[in-house]
Amino acid sequence: MREKIFERVGGFAMVSRIVSAFYDEALQSPILSPFFVGVDTKTLIDHQTKFVASMMQGPASYSNEHLERVHRHLNIDDAAFDEMCALFRETLEDFDMDESDIAHVIGEIQSRRVYIINEH
Repeated sequence: MREKIFERVGGFAMVSRIVSAFYDEALQSPILSPFFVGVDTKTLIDHQTKFVASMMQGPASYSNEHLERVHRHLNIDDAAFDEMCALFRETLEDFDMDESDIAHVIGEIQSRRVYIINEH
């Protein structure tokens, strides 16, 4: 049986590095940075590491209801979601992940678009 993506990338330690690198880019993005004003990024990175681990077939899991609840107040639109996916893809590429693994992770995130976008 083939190893899960989570195991191939090196577990939580490496996923945390990937997520931290992603946030370094996201905080520089004129589209994404406004969503993080006043946010405790250390806590956010911890939560996002668990979320990304779950997208990589790891041990953590988040329900769609949870995703919807935590993003509901943010007024995330398609442009912000697309920017996040593009930056995250670039980050995964920077970590030399296999293209099929990247496609899987981005596909998992894309499949949750409806729970994250909440324009008012």
